[in-house]
Amino acid sequence: MNEPGAGRIPILDRPMAPDTISFARGAPSADILPAAAVREAAAQALETDWQRALSYGTGVGHPGLGGWIAALHGIDPAQVMVTNGSMEAAAILFQHSLEPGDRVIVEQPTYDRTLLLLKRAGVELVPVRLESDGLDLAAFEAALAAGPVKLAHVIPNFHNPAGCTLSEAKRRRLVELAAEHEFTIFEDDPYRLVRFAGEEHPTMLSLDRAGRVIHASSFSKTISPGVRVGYLAGTPDEIARLAKRAGETYISPNMLAESIVFALCESGGLERNIGFVNGALRDRRDALVAALGEQIPEADFVVPEGGYFLWLTLAGDVDTAALLGAATEEGVTFIAGADFLLEGGKNALRLSFASVPAEQVAEGVARIARALEALRASRAAA
Repeated sequence: MNEPGAGRIPILDRPMAPDTISFARGAPSADILPAAAVREAAAQALETDWQRALSYGTGVGHPGLGGWIAALHGIDPAQVMVTNGSMEAAAILFQHSLEPGDRVIVEQPTYDRTLLLLKRAGVELVPVRLESDGLDLAAFEAALAAGPVKLAHVIPNFHNPAGCTLSEAKRRRLVELAAEHEFTIFEDDPYRLVRFAGEEHPTMLSLDRAGRVIHASSFSKTISPGVRVGYLAGTPDEIARLAKRAGETYISPNMLAESIVFALCESGGLERNIGFVNGALRDRRDALVAALGEQIPEADFVVPEGGYFLWLTLAGDVDTAALLGAATEEGVTFIAGADFLLEGGKNALRLSFASVPAEQVAEGVARIARALEALRASRAAA
């Protein structure tokens, strides 16, 4: 079993040459960050909401922002707590809800940081593979038949790292299964609004009638990663319990950041930024898909309809960890697939198109192609 990142220096922490093209970081490049809009929102927050922004809050976070989120989902504000990013929300949920030995279903592949949090919780991880439209339901139901499941972690939209989107039929079936088998679905959905193609499906939170879904999302993807504002939505009782745990842990989330986000939401700045960024990301995705088709035609992948990521499988016995070393020499980086899987992933890798301007994408793929050719030539010579 592979420990994500075990024995390696994380690529994001390594020094890189100034001309390196990085498909590794799951964040937009600086040229599409909304500096002016955030500056204006910060001024507005400090003008009209300064007492709340500069004071302690409670475990549920900024009430105005919580109300805005509730309206977005069509739920009661008592069903929302605002947190310091969705990863902290996930950590609070896991600490509150899970005990060592609990069986937790995880997609394969899935987000590497979630795997680390769950491993630290001491749970039994139950892998279920992904298909082009999300979880393999036959494998999911087989996992349920093998023993009680406490929680299933699902990334429904524009999956990190796989790029796929969970179909509406599968969403409905998962909600039915959660009610029938009494497990919690953790709907980890930070990319839902980062859409530039395809049909929008309902959230599992909106389909849930049995109180089995906890929904998480983040403004890191719609405003900027430095904002560090996310949220959880679920039943009022569960949110009250989680908010109490949050208050015991950090007293108050970052009220200044939440006040700035609220100002952006109220002013329409958030909506305008989503429109601008989604256009830029669509151009970057299209450039990446075209470059892969031209320069690495063997590459197998789902074309994502939104989000940041493309999951790439290479033909033959390619070790993408070794390829990463060769690629780094060529001046390009990515994340090797094994980091996102409990087992396997040797010939897979994740590319983030969010971090690379469209005009640099073709050159970045050309560098990966050269590294792949050099790696295969070296193996043939040996």
